[in-house]
Amino acid sequence: MAAQPAPHLAGAALPVADARGNSPDGPAGRWLDGVFYPASDGQPMADNSSQAAAMMTAAKDLQTHYPHAFVTTDMLLYYERGVVDRRTAPDVLVAFDVGRRKRSSYIVWDEGKPPDWVLEVASPGTVNKDVGEKVDIYQTLLVPEYWLFDPEGDVLPAGQPRLQGMRLCHGEYAPIQPWIEGGRRLLRSEALGLDVRAEGELLRFRDPVTGEDLLHQDEEKATRQAETARADREAAARMAETRRANEAQARIAELEADNRRLRGEA
Repeated sequence: MAAQPAPHLAGAALPVADARGNSPDGPAGRWLDGVFYPASDGQPMADNSSQAAAMMTAAKDLQTHYPHAFVTTDMLLYYERGVVDRRTAPDVLVAFDVGRRKRSSYIVWDEGKPPDWVLEVASPGTVNKDVGEKVDIYQTLLVPEYWLFDPEGDVLPAGQPRLQGMRLCHGEYAPIQPWIEGGRRLLRSEALGLDVRAEGELLRFRDPVTGEDLLHQDEEKATRQAETARADREAAARMAETRRANEAQARIAELEADNRRLRGEA
């Protein structure tokens, strides 16, 4: 018997399942093998503005850097076939080689693989699950890396760094060891191929090959505006130089014409 939609979706337009119990992803969810997987659990995306900003900025940075990867925030991840309540909702999820098509949820067995990288941004309402239950879930799913970030540094247990990474090793998570560079604490994500550090209440990613930081969206906009302004100034300078050159040539021509007249050549 097909699972029934969650009560809070009762008034939503549900995708229509075919004879085999499958349907495309819709705003309310998706039918797969006769089971309906809702797109929402009715919970808020974030407990506070710091958590929301850290989630959204990290996702935007990674999506810009990896335009062909699937990157999303707060999407339900179903991890046991046919069991609707066996799910979690990573704050940021990155999956390579699954395509960027629109999804109402991430269904592990349908995608054919777990996510490659998961981030949980700690908040008072989620921290116990973040450091306990979710570690077990992602480890069991064989998610290559699981990261934790505490934007304000006051949620994770005392003494723990506010940015932590765990990498799967022989089926179990092991802490990713940090190093200090230029007074900054960095960790290397092998799953992303990027260095990661806490910078204020946001994460900063760095390309270890070029040594350049990935720009946040507002920084990219400011950089583009600065480049446009510089290009405009350079174009104006070239036009002014061309105008001065033309005026100088015109003046030379006038002087030569005056000289010819004085010599009676005109």
